[in-house]
Formats: sequence, C-alpha cells, structure tokens
Amino acid sequence: MAWNEPGGGNKDPWSGKGGGEQGPPDLDEVVRKLQERLGGLFGGNKPSGGGGGFNLPGGDFSSRAIGIIVGILLVIWLATGIYIVEPAERGVVTRFGAYVDTTGPGPHWHVPWPFESVVKVNVDEISTFSHSASMLTQDENIVDVELTVQSRIQDAGDYLFQVADPDQTLRDATVTVVRVTVGGSKLDFVMTEGRGAVAVTIQERIQALMDQYQTGLLVTSVNMQPAKPPEQVKAAFDDAIKAREDKERLENQAEAYSNEVLPQARGEAARIIADARAYRDQVIARSEGETARFTAILTEYLMAPEVTRQRLYLETMEQVLGDSNKVIIDVEDGGDSLLYLPIDQLIKQRPDTSALVKPEPSAPAVASEATDRPQRSVDRDRRVR
Repeated sequence: MAWNEPGGGNKDPWSGKGGGEQGPPDLDEVVRKLQERLGGLFGGNKPSGGGGGFNLPGGDFSSRAIGIIVGILLVIWLATGIYIVEPAERGVVTRFGAYVDTTGPGPHWHVPWPFESVVKVNVDEISTFSHSASMLTQDENIVDVELTVQSRIQDAGDYLFQVADPDQTLRDATVTVVRVTVGGSKLDFVMTEGRGAVAVTIQERIQALMDQYQTGLLVTSVNMQPAKPPEQVKAAFDDAIKAREDKERLENQAEAYSNEVLPQARGEAARIIADARAYRDQVIARSEGETARFTAILTEYLMAPEVTRQRLYLETMEQVLGDSNKVIIDVEDGGDSLLYLPIDQLIKQRPDTSALVKPEPSAPAVASEATDRPQRSVDRDRRVR
C-alpha cells in the first residue's frame, strides 16, 4: 500500500517517521561508517561526533600501508628492467652512459632507469654502398673503377662507442684502399684477369682498417665491376683487347695442336724404338745361332775334313737351287752335252697331269744321300776306334 493512500498512515520515506516503521538509512550515516572503515585500514583517528562531512585522514598513514605502496612501486620499477632481444639483435647495456655488457637473443633484465639503459642493435642487417672513381694505375694509365661494398655489424659495443661514425669511417677507408690497390697494379691486370684478385685484396685491406679502428663492422663482400678506360681512349683500348683475345685464341689453337701431335710423335718414336730393340735381339740371336752352328761344324770338320767340305757344298747348292724352276742334268757318258728340262713350261703345258708325275730326286737330294754315306762311314770309324 502506498504511503499516501487513505488509511496508510504517515509513511514519508524521506522523513523516516511514520507509524513506528524504520525508513531508509541516512546518507550521512553511511558516509560516517565508510570513513571509520578507511580510518581503521590506514590507522587514522576516528572522526568525533556525528558531523556530516567526508573527513578522510589527510596524511597519517601507518607504516604497513606505506610499505605496501612502496613494495608495489618497487615491483613495478623492477619490472621495467625486463627486456627481450630478438634473434637478429644484440642488446648493449650502459650504466650512467658507460658501456657495461652486450647481451644475446632472449629475455634479459637490467637495473631500470635511471641507472642502466639498453640499446638494441640489428647485427644481421646488410648495409650497402657504392664507390666509383677515376684513378692512375702503376703503369701511368687512367682507369674508371666502380665497386659495391657490403657490411654488417659484428660487435655492437664497438659500433656504438668506439668510433663516432663507423659507416662514414668505412666509406673513407674504402676510398683509401681502392686508390692504394689500383695504384699499385697495372692496367691490364686490373681490366682483365686481375679483377677478382683486386676485389679480394680491397676487401682484406678494408677489414684490416676496420679492425684497427675497432668500428665493430664486418665487410661481407666487395663486388667490383669491370674496369673501363676513359671515353677518350676507349676505341684504342677496344683494339688492344681484341688483339689480346686473338693472341689468346691462337695460343689455344697451337696448344691444342701440340697436344694432338706430341702424343702421336711419342707413340711413333716408342714404336720405332721397340722395333729397333726387336731387330737387335733378332740379330743377336741369329748371330749366336750362327756362331754355335759354325762351332759345331768346325768340330766336325776337324774330325772329318773331306766329308765336311762335301756336305757343306751340297747344303749350299741345295739352298741356291732349291727355289729354281729349271733342272740341268750332267750326262755322265763323257760327252759335252747337257740336258735342260724347263719344268715351269712343262707344268704350264700339262697342268692336269702334273700331279700324276712323280718328281725325280733332285741333285741336292742325291748329293745329300751321298753325303750321308761318308758321314756314316766316319761314324763307323769312330766307333771302331
């Protein structure tokens, strides 16, 4: 029932009076109770009386509350010293501006500001710059040189604190090294086969200067473009280069021909030497055989001179007349006539019956039989003796 309805009595919610029923809590009472609780938490004095003002303690904090606040602030301050270094970075820690340490990838902690600070440096980033210039070579020729130098940070601490401007130092060192290297080389060497060697020498000398100055930089590569002569004399240089190329081509052709002919000549010489050695061995063997045969015949001749002479004569005639196609028969009836048989002509006239004709024993064969008989007689005489 509403408070203003008939018979409802006086139930005014703002006055808190009416009918003995309790009204809503007083706002001042609520504020007072809250003030008491806060005062008890921080150790302040409780407010006196029932004043209606919101009177929080103005600065009388207890030691516990101050310790909690200081602890929270200290934890937050220490947490600000946590930092993470990426894989491609290095963290350079400084204390009051002075270099302290270099940290690698991963989470780390340092004493927070204002005592220490961290500078992160990317050590994997490749820096590139180009350099071109006209300079004088050792043989007093002018050449245009263009090259590209690539580098990265090797030591982050040296890069930040040893040299004021390491990148500019690298450029200045490159100019110096290029002039010294090219000035100590001849033009043909720089423009032709020595270009790679010159680039390697330049890289090594630049790196030596970077290490000497402690710049913390590492020269990763030096790419040198083909050196060019000045435009005023380019045509003459082109002719010289063409002549050099023709010279190299002819030398290569001569070398190829030499490589082709020399092995053949060496093989032919080896074959001739081998044939000569074989002929030498053959002649020596034949001579030794003839010597042995002569010694054997001499022994037989000393024992039977007449028979040996007859046998030698017959053997010689057999060798001389063995390949003859004519036969001469000496008639033994005391006449002066000789019988001549042209066997080759007879064979040509009667080719079919030539195989049926039994050949007569030749004179050497008969002589051989006659020779054997005296030899056998000699052998019999030896046995008798």
